[in-house]
Amino acid sequence: MRTAVVTGGARGLGAATAAKLRADGVRVVTVDLTDDADVRLDVTDEAALAQAAAEIGAVDILVNSAGIVGPNKPILATEANEWRRVLDVNVLGTVATMRTYVPGMVERGWGRVVNFASMAGKDGNPNLSIYSASKAAVIALTKSAGKELATSGVLVNAIAPAVFATPMNDDTAPEVLDHITSLIPMKRVGRPEEVAELVSWLTSDSVSFSTGAVYDISGGRATY
Repeated sequence: MRTAVVTGGARGLGAATAAKLRADGVRVVTVDLTDDADVRLDVTDEAALAQAAAEIGAVDILVNSAGIVGPNKPILATEANEWRRVLDVNVLGTVATMRTYVPGMVERGWGRVVNFASMAGKDGNPNLSIYSASKAAVIALTKSAGKELATSGVLVNAIAPAVFATPMNDDTAPEVLDHITSLIPMKRVGRPEEVAELVSWLTSDSVSFSTGAVYDISGGRATY
């Protein structure tokens, strides 16, 4: 049985992904800041990540779903500490988990990493400059890591969702949500289980010739 670690796995897209992988027969360990996660920790805490890794054992699949939106405000009104917090979680947190679990995958010659980016990282959402920039970084990180690990047996891909019905968007300003939903040709938000199906495929043996790629799941919003 393969083992997966799903960060941000206690709610939203991470929880849906964890449920789907369990249904696929994968042993899943959810990591989140809440008590209902299997392991409660902050992905930016590398010491905590190392301790958890020692307890979990060998990990074959890593799904980086943990992330925060950050403030909804014009870029000229943003502050440095706001940028640091979002980049710390969304970018450095993703790097930290990869540095923790990918070496073991390389050693065993098989692994799957799926990083959650966003359509915001490709298009840039107004008044969400920090979030958009952080997800653009996740896309570039995925492309770089995919190339570096291309012959190792470890595949690194990203998904770029548009708007989904998750708790993460509860604090997003209604006018911002309305704007980004209006950009979706299907004229609806996505369902978490739709993302979970894509992640299930990307973490399976069915995928063997894709790495460093970004898979849009956007209801037709993607323009490039």
